[in-house]
Amino acid sequence: MTAPARRRGVTEPPGDTVGRVVGTEDSTPLQFSVALGPDAYLQLDDVVVTLRLVPGVGPVLTSGVVTQVRARHEGATFGSDVFLIADGVLPAQVQEIAEVTTTRVEPECYVPPTPGATVQRASGEERAQALYFDKMDKKVPVGIGRDGAPIYVNLEFLDGTRGGHVSISGISGVATKTSFALFLLYSIFTSGVLGKKSVNAKALVFSVKGEDLLFLDQRNTRLDAPEGADLRATYATLGLAAEPFASVGLFAPPTPDDPTGRPHVTGRTSGVHAFWWTLAEFCAGELLPYVFADAEDERNQYTMVIHQVAAKLRREAVPVGDGAVSIDGQVLRTYSDLIDFVSDRLTDDEARKDWAGPVTGTGTVNAFLRRLRSSQKPLRTLVRGDLADAPGRRVSTEGQQVTVVDLHNLPERAQRFVVGVVLAAETARKEAAGAGGLLFTMIDELNKYAPREGGSPIKEVLLDIAERGRSLGIILIGAQQTASEVERRIVSNSSIKVVGRLDPAEAGRPEYGFLPASQRTRATLAKPGTMFVSQPEIPVPLAVEFPFPAWATRLSESAGEPVASTNGAGRRDPFARLPATASDDDAPF
Repeated sequence: MTAPARRRGVTEPPGDTVGRVVGTEDSTPLQFSVALGPDAYLQLDDVVVTLRLVPGVGPVLTSGVVTQVRARHEGATFGSDVFLIADGVLPAQVQEIAEVTTTRVEPECYVPPTPGATVQRASGEERAQALYFDKMDKKVPVGIGRDGAPIYVNLEFLDGTRGGHVSISGISGVATKTSFALFLLYSIFTSGVLGKKSVNAKALVFSVKGEDLLFLDQRNTRLDAPEGADLRATYATLGLAAEPFASVGLFAPPTPDDPTGRPHVTGRTSGVHAFWWTLAEFCAGELLPYVFADAEDERNQYTMVIHQVAAKLRREAVPVGDGAVSIDGQVLRTYSDLIDFVSDRLTDDEARKDWAGPVTGTGTVNAFLRRLRSSQKPLRTLVRGDLADAPGRRVSTEGQQVTVVDLHNLPERAQRFVVGVVLAAETARKEAAGAGGLLFTMIDELNKYAPREGGSPIKEVLLDIAERGRSLGIILIGAQQTASEVERRIVSNSSIKVVGRLDPAEAGRPEYGFLPASQRTRATLAKPGTMFVSQPEIPVPLAVEFPFPAWATRLSESAGEPVASTNGAGRRDPFARLPATASDDDAPF
């Protein structure tokens, strides 16, 4: 029992009295109902406490969250009686009843609250105790609760200590999944919860929705508008500064048919690096399987041809400069050249045995070639041997805290290729580096890369991250419209589950069984910025509202140049790159 409770005696918990435990309905240790007083109210998500004196144990404080509220006329029999009651003809009384789901019992003596016991709205220390915030050594603020106070999640379920991975679901364009994921990253990096580990914490973000994420390092003009004071106050309530990300690296694919290899972006003209892979890297790294990243590929026989050809390219390709390769004396400088070369070898009866295997049938080879040729247009700008090597063209998380890979200008097949190759490389790098450091990997439209049915090289990488990423320090933040279409093992391995606005049909799926019935209904009505956050320590998901981004989410919101790369103490951010000079137009900052 807390000190405030002791001061008020064992018969009444601390806080403002809102009603009493109902005696006409069953009260259980896990759920009970509260009859509200005439001048009191409770809304969904309010936190309440009630106290019971148990013989031999002492005072037992039961805390809970309001999951439903209903009102009715007591004394009315028919629906039309409401008019008689309103006219004063029929005596009746309005009574509101709140249903409460227990979140914590302290000490752990699971007895039902006594009917007639007073119930108070929790605040301060009692609210923190009810929601287990007092047990969280490292708290990450994720938004404001319905009562106007901060809501936290336990970092230990985000950094791999006791769990890891985040699953965010909701309707596209309404559920604000990407915005919440970015706010979560911002909170982790700037709240101070990481301590000294912050210098080894990185984020890798794949962007598929326009150029919205190319301005994370620029202040939002809303901060300078009249509503800016309220926005800053909201961030201050959460213990955060309303500032953009201070350490950001930006990558985009090259502009098609441009011999200079400049990045394919329009809104931001500086600070973005073009990325591509050379033919030499493609062959040496055996990247061919990531070209065949459709969900059904692993169920087809031609997959054996993929690995056979990939191994042959690794053995036979010799680099000749600028990323080009020579195979059997023939120099290949474009992805189209490579496809033509492989096609020639597989359609030649003698060479086919060496390249596809001695027992591979013509039908299997043709199936492989059809799919390989269809990849020419999507991947010809990403796999090159005709561009001079440029510093910064390799996607890497080194040198900045947040790395954004812009994919929106790429066809879906090329997007899969980039995600698969980059994730595989980062996983291998982390595995080689050993323990230490965190890499938060944010992927939107996760159902495209790890669908429930079928298999692919990308899905295998994501499953590997979901199942053993904690030990490597890789944390997956996956966002999708429908969790029911994502591989079950990825969703089940996510310690933190977040839901925004849901489609009514999707809300009924078993993947959302962690939501109480009332919250499933509410999720179909949730407004942008409202999320339901479930974490292992709290048995009831908590509704939160997270603040509007302090960073620009499009060119029209940008207040100008990137912020100075310094941390909260005024010292230079150790991740930030050196500022651009007049002779270095490509330097990001």
